[in-house]
Amino acid sequence: MAKKFVSFFYFVITVVILIVTLKIANYLPMALQKDTMRQYKSIEEVKSKLNINDVYVPSYFPQGLMWPPSTILAQEKPFVAIILEFSHAEKGDVALIISQSTSAAFAPDEKIKILRINEKADYPFKGRNITLEAGVCKGEEPCSRIVWDEGKYRVNITARSTSPALMQIAESMIK
Repeated sequence: MAKKFVSFFYFVITVVILIVTLKIANYLPMALQKDTMRQYKSIEEVKSKLNINDVYVPSYFPQGLMWPPSTILAQEKPFVAIILEFSHAEKGDVALIISQSTSAAFAPDEKIKILRINEKADYPFKGRNITLEAGVCKGEEPCSRIVWDEGKYRVNITARSTSPALMQIAESMIK
């Protein structure tokens, strides 16, 4: 009986050590690479953990989109980048993506791909030069994108909507 108890005790200790080891192994990559792209729970968490003060969020928010963002991704290295994804309230799919980055080449609109651009225009808007693209996404759904430089950031807004609706969002983000 004592021998069975000792064997069971060693088994329990082995399982506990294994669980603790796996927890540490799971935590280490996040601790060592805390400034690479990962998901956050809130915009405030991004600001505090990555020490990023300027996160551009619209003050105008169209009906039909859910607040808060359904996904918040951010990184500090190799360059600062923040992605906010907003879902359609009824359909649940991503309907708006707002990103900002210190790299001009960064454009995370994989979830909303403009398949055909029907119109592209560059023009001044509230003291900035913006690029507006209007076209269609999958299923001939209207899609549009606005891109401009805001200080050290390139701001990119892509939405499953018409360009006038997107212009209202962009206008509310420019201070």
